[in-house]
Amino acid sequence: MDNSVLNHDLVVVGSGFFGLTIAERCASELGLRVLVLDRRSHLGGNAYSEKEPTTGVEVHKYGAHLFHTSNERVWEYVNRFTSFTDYKHRVFGKYQGQVYSLPMNLGLINQFFGKSHTPDEARELIKEQASEIATEDATNLEEKAISLIGRPLYEAFIKGYTAKQWQTDPTKLSADIITRLPVRYTFENRWFNDTHEGLPVDGYTAWLTKMADHPNIEVRLDTDFFDVKDELLGQVPVVYTGPIDEYFGNSEGRLSWRTVDLEESVEEVDDFQGTGVVNYNDQEVPFTRIIEFKHFHPERVKTHLPGKTVIVHEYSRFAEEGDEPYYPINTAEDREKLLKYRELAKKEPMVLFGGRLGTYKYLDMHMAIGSALSMYDNKLKPHFESGATLESGGVDE
Repeated sequence: MDNSVLNHDLVVVGSGFFGLTIAERCASELGLRVLVLDRRSHLGGNAYSEKEPTTGVEVHKYGAHLFHTSNERVWEYVNRFTSFTDYKHRVFGKYQGQVYSLPMNLGLINQFFGKSHTPDEARELIKEQASEIATEDATNLEEKAISLIGRPLYEAFIKGYTAKQWQTDPTKLSADIITRLPVRYTFENRWFNDTHEGLPVDGYTAWLTKMADHPNIEVRLDTDFFDVKDELLGQVPVVYTGPIDEYFGNSEGRLSWRTVDLEESVEEVDDFQGTGVVNYNDQEVPFTRIIEFKHFHPERVKTHLPGKTVIVHEYSRFAEEGDEPYYPINTAEDREKLLKYRELAKKEPMVLFGGRLGTYKYLDMHMAIGSALSMYDNKLKPHFESGATLESGGVDE
């Protein structure tokens, strides 16, 4: 690390939404000189997107990213950097050769049971099927799911998909993994219920690049924080958004995550599946879903090469060392380790831990941005404006 790091007021480790929100706020509002470090060769973390060169289709390189929020402050903030399309996310599920509209709603119930139901009739049907097991008696995920939606819907739409996601038989998974399984007794099939939803008009990378485009922000890519950690710590405040266990050398043990393998291919058809996301609920199908990216931006149809489309088969598995962590598994063992890491984090002078990896929480994009704005309001701004002590840790208890 060259000595210019000491010319910065703040170092942010990681250039995903959490890190860039911190960097942008501190540079724009407080006039701080911010250095952003990222071990990857691009900014944006898992939200990074790029055009597939032969088709012109924008591909989300780390899986589908759909922006939605009901947080008005977050919505106002993100609209400073991008405008949004009116895309509304809808998901379909394939089971035994038939395609159903998800999430579970009146349309799916009618189609699956081969009969028209009024909302009240559908409620009664699900209530009757769910009565097989009392929710309070459920000892594993399978029993819990059956107690909520009944065995037929569970076996069709939850069992196989869950087994593939977790690489574990649902009877061996904890009941507390699912707190609820919503069933809509209307034909509404929007995946999200939030007030605001859409995709960035010019793509995620354009949006993230604009957040970092400030004269007070320097982004250094292909730079591993752990190569320069010893030179930084104690010299300048650090906001760290990498894995919290890695920061402490896995001293309390590795936290467990699920990861996804994404197999991208260009198909010689104009339209592969007619929609952006189709889940594959049959357990014998090895992948969990297929994403077809051109459906995310139908307004770009003239910029896409006709007769070709880009799809991704998504596979879910436990993350091993070197894999990209996506979803915290959050077992009782993990929670025990996390408490120990939080105690260690509190003792780290001038270091705040944030983001999905730094807090071991699954955060949607809007949640990561909201969390970063809170850290800025409650910790960074008081410290830099009025000299308040920088309380280390930064993890919401």
